[in-house]
Amino acid sequence: MHTETTATSSRPIETDTVVIGAGAVGMFQVFQLGLQGLHCHVVDALPHLGGQCSELYPDKPIYDIPGIKACTGQELIDRLREQMEPFAPTLHLGQQVQTLEQQDDGRWLLATSTGTQLLAKAVVIAAGVGSFVPKTLKIDGIEALIDRNVHYHPANLATLTLQGQHVLVHGGDELAVQAALDTLACTPASVTLIHRRDVFTAPEALLAQLQIYKDTGRIRVVAAQPQSLLTTDDQLSSVEIVLPDGSSESLPVQQWLVFQGISPKLGPVAQWGLELVKKQLPVDTSTFVTEAPGIYAVGDINIYPGKRKLLLCGFHEATLAGFSIAEYLTDKPVLLQYTTTSTRLHALLGVVHTEK
Repeated sequence: MHTETTATSSRPIETDTVVIGAGAVGMFQVFQLGLQGLHCHVVDALPHLGGQCSELYPDKPIYDIPGIKACTGQELIDRLREQMEPFAPTLHLGQQVQTLEQQDDGRWLLATSTGTQLLAKAVVIAAGVGSFVPKTLKIDGIEALIDRNVHYHPANLATLTLQGQHVLVHGGDELAVQAALDTLACTPASVTLIHRRDVFTAPEALLAQLQIYKDTGRIRVVAAQPQSLLTTDDQLSSVEIVLPDGSSESLPVQQWLVFQGISPKLGPVAQWGLELVKKQLPVDTSTFVTEAPGIYAVGDINIYPGKRKLLLCGFHEATLAGFSIAEYLTDKPVLLQYTTTSTRLHALLGVVHTEK
């Protein structure tokens, strides 16, 4: 798989299909389109694959995946990633599709929040309950500092300038604790971890590591809430925090890593001119096409009589959508083939046969 995180050209990237949403159903959609010989570009607001499975229940067991007695949400995503690897989708992660417009030739032009433009013959919306976006802080002046001094759920600390900086890590879950520990490898001037309570939701092993660095003074842990910020020459210089006893303290801060959780929002989908019923896209259940030709919807984002919001149903929808898209693009019926016997599908999957 190839990952693109920023726009690489002012010209649109032309492709067979775009899948909007990299959750479990979106990933299986890539696999089904790959079986039809169609290459995919995948766009997701999160900086990683997995959608709800990774964000809401990565460690919780799932019991209704066919042929698998039980697996965690993250284990399922890992298996789906391995399954779609032969088709080498291009991933555009950490960005959101802002606009979706049909062109004169029938293709669809998509533009993302980072400036990436994609020109696709067909688009599958697998956006689940919406884009998962970080919860933001409501502090005067913070918006001007985003991506410069303030970073919401940064996926890779190595891309940030943390060396010699006073770093504030804000949050109470595993991601926040891990980020505080990982920041030490960047040789910062100081690391402070704040949370509204002096209790963190993280594995015991991780909390034990945090305690060691807390005891040695390498990480300061404070129960507090941020109240305001101060800038110097348009750069973050300090953050005023409020302690549990109501007193306040000014922390020197140059880089602020915020892990306040993720929440789903329908986002720009509502602005694309597609028919919506209760914030969902009605589809034809024989093809899973919406009312717009070339636009399909699978998973929790769609609605139809008898709809059940289950992963199993989403996988079924992605399968039928894959066949439908192939027929839409070729204007020919698609011959049903089986992965157990089809040499064509084996070639697409990279199956190697050994002589007996």
